[in-house]
Amino acid sequence: MKIKTFATFILLAFALSMANGAAADGVNKRLRFARGKSSVVVSGAVVRGDRDTYTFGARAGQMLRLKIASNEKNAVFQIQDSGGNFLAGAGEGDDATNWSGELPTGGDYKIIVGGTRGNASYRMTVSIK
Repeated sequence: MKIKTFATFILLAFALSMANGAAADGVNKRLRFARGKSSVVVSGAVVRGDRDTYTFGARAGQMLRLKIASNEKNAVFQIQDSGGNFLAGAGEGDDATNWSGELPTGGDYKIIVGGTRGNASYRMTVSIK
């Protein structure tokens, strides 16, 4: 009987760890702009150590304005172009909360949102013109 109880415990622990791993991956979503609109607002939350990723398409020369706000001022982002390069001022370690500038190339861009400490709830505005 003890072996059966132990095996059940191991299976339950494994199932719970897999469920936590699946939920901890963060968001991976493509941003959609409503017809006639040049901006979109996204609200979300990231668990410590995870990242939410938002993808959007743009043309070279378009202006991007990105701002993120969080109650505890602990949500930050990076912006990555289609080649995997980070934009100046919005790379790893920059802890960007506000960025605006001309996009150097056309294609898909990624906004990667994370927290600087603990969990982070955020509201992000993305504008392209």
